[in-house]
Amino acid sequence: MRIEKCYFCSSNIYPGHGINFVRNDCKMFRFCRSKCHKAFKMKRNPRKVKWTKAFRKSHGKELAIDSTFDLEKKRNVPVKYNRELWQNTIQAMKRIEQIRTRRQNQFIKNRLKGGKKLELKDDEKEVAKHIHLIEPKVSQEEAMSAAIASSKRKQREKEMEVMDMD
Repeated sequence: MRIEKCYFCSSNIYPGHGINFVRNDCKMFRFCRSKCHKAFKMKRNPRKVKWTKAFRKSHGKELAIDSTFDLEKKRNVPVKYNRELWQNTIQAMKRIEQIRTRRQNQFIKNRLKGGKKLELKDDEKEVAKHIHLIEPKVSQEEAMSAAIASSKRKQREKEMEVMDMD
């Protein structure tokens, strides 16, 4: 059982699924669904269509160059069955998948760091522009002391008025 890749979007095609298109020069094109087949017939470039893997890799959205991708290459050389070889291969596949997952997560984190820095700069600019709208936070103690001070000031003003009248 061989899991093929879609020519247009690079997604997996399982046996019994998808569409095969054979050109006059005997080149096989496999498509996972009619959406990919129609886009191919309309001569669309997969690197310019946003939902394809080719677009994501060419625009730096996904990890493009990594040694863990070498295991997925198609090999047409027949190999004699050997149980030990198969067991080692399966163990290697599991380990490589763990490594690939870790590297992809790190790549995504690094890619998103730049966006966070830009957001922070934009927020700082907006705060600087509208600083007059932001009032300083006053604690309860400061509010009480300010209220006491204002009441004392009013009492003094009243006393001054009473003295002026006399």
